[in-house]
Amino acid sequence: MSVLMNGSSEKRTPNIVLILTDDQGWGDLSCNGNTNLSTPNIDKLAHSGAVFNNFFVQPMCAPTRAEILTGRYYPKTGVRGVTQRTECLNLDEVTIGDVFKAVGYATGCFGKWHSGSAYPYHPNGRGFDEFFGFCCGHWSHYFDSTLEHNGEEVKCKGYIADILTEKAMEFMEANRHQPFFCYVPFNTPHSPFQVPDRWFNKFKDHDITMRHRDPEKENLDITRSVLAMCENIDWNVGRLIEKIDRLELTRDTIVVYLSDNGPNSCRWNGGMSGIKCSTDEGGVRSPCFITWPGTIEGGQRIEEIAGAIDLLPTLADLAGIEMIKTKPLDGISLKPLLSGIRHNWKGRSIFAHSVNGKFTSIRTQRYRAGGDSGGLYDMTNDLGQYNDLSQAMPELAEELQANISEWRERVIPKQAADNDIPVGYPEFPNTYLNAQDGIPSGNIKWSSIHPNASYFIGWNDIKDCLYWEIDVHTSGYYEITLMYACGAGDEGSEIEFEYKGSRVTAYISEAFAPPLKDDCDRVKRVESYDKEFRPLFMGTMFMQKGSGKAVLRAKTKPGFEVCEVRSVKVKLVKPEQ
Repeated sequence: MSVLMNGSSEKRTPNIVLILTDDQGWGDLSCNGNTNLSTPNIDKLAHSGAVFNNFFVQPMCAPTRAEILTGRYYPKTGVRGVTQRTECLNLDEVTIGDVFKAVGYATGCFGKWHSGSAYPYHPNGRGFDEFFGFCCGHWSHYFDSTLEHNGEEVKCKGYIADILTEKAMEFMEANRHQPFFCYVPFNTPHSPFQVPDRWFNKFKDHDITMRHRDPEKENLDITRSVLAMCENIDWNVGRLIEKIDRLELTRDTIVVYLSDNGPNSCRWNGGMSGIKCSTDEGGVRSPCFITWPGTIEGGQRIEEIAGAIDLLPTLADLAGIEMIKTKPLDGISLKPLLSGIRHNWKGRSIFAHSVNGKFTSIRTQRYRAGGDSGGLYDMTNDLGQYNDLSQAMPELAEELQANISEWRERVIPKQAADNDIPVGYPEFPNTYLNAQDGIPSGNIKWSSIHPNASYFIGWNDIKDCLYWEIDVHTSGYYEITLMYACGAGDEGSEIEFEYKGSRVTAYISEAFAPPLKDDCDRVKRVESYDKEFRPLFMGTMFMQKGSGKAVLRAKTKPGFEVCEVRSVKVKLVKPEQ
């Protein structure tokens, strides 16, 4: 029987709900055999549609997101890292949002974007009418967060995954009478490991019976926290599906579920080698389910290899839409597999590449070669990559290594993309020059070894400064607002913001030293803690179109420290006539 059932041509143009989790491993679901937790809603989703048993993503967040958005291997798209603008998707790439918006879909993104924050890298510039969430690589606090709605900051109440789900449901309801593309990239179970008591209490004294293949490497406190976060995700997935049912859109809606990379800690993952950041099987194998009740037959388990690069062409093909012109895709439509067609599928390979450029692995239907482990492995009989076959099968090992070399030569650019921060678009006037995208001098540093969601500290010498490489799109007048924190006794510094000889100055007249939000973690973190920052309006200045350095410096410093800096908001208020 064909997986695509008869009568699907009579249905209306389908809605798309694409759910992406962050740092959730293949083994973090009960439908994949993990008895440490229960994920009934996700399990039901899997059983009601097609399960891709061999589905592959990249070893880190931004690279996988680039491939979902473009259908192309991420090094081609300009993405080469996860912070300091190496995560930015080139502006000449056509996204999945662009594709569906061009044919009349309402498009919305609710969650972690991680493909560039300044417009037009921002989701509102990449085909998404609605955006609610954050653009950074991770977020520093999951309760009562300050998030963003279409470029404006919004203070929220509640747990972040619950809030994102509610906003996605509101979007679906508002657009129930037209086709919609609803992208829900949750930011959990990424660290920091924060989850409400309702979910954590089940696991805080829980006996973890299924362990990592090397149990001595497992941090059980992290595992318990992740399991709780995964059960919260499951609850929210259930809410999304229930909302689709209540809107009577079940048979008109395609739902896709996957994760962006392997697990973010050593925990049970089916015995596979590697976790997040690894190009071995466990670092890049993801759950993937595609459901369309009444059209895609449930209970199907598809063994053919597939990956994140395939989602754009697959969803466009299933929806029957003609794509606007894109760059050549690396992904292919999986619709034939969903139709029961298996011929012409042999010989395919999927590649994984680490952002540091050191490791590239190749996955065929049966073998994996290269990557962190090196060597050659039979993935049918040796899922854990214990037995290196490169000596026993030298010709195949040599062939696959040659394929890796050819792929690297063809796909990896010789020169990094220019990622100056764009500023000054009349249709999107606000730009935040965030700490993570800035460059400190002297003793100034980020508040964490991970620049994402951090702020600048250590500004104790007025010879030191901060600057951002920017590209002003529109000549005109801009309001400049500093987001600062300053301890009692350090107030009084005179701050200057300068760009190409134009400048504004202001005094930090009031101390502002809020406490760290450090009481919600289940496990000690390595990222920055969140805290409040106060806006200081510095004035309005003229900024000339073009590229250059925007510099924040101190002219006087009466106390020990100038201030701490989260960001500088640059708002276009009057374009030059």
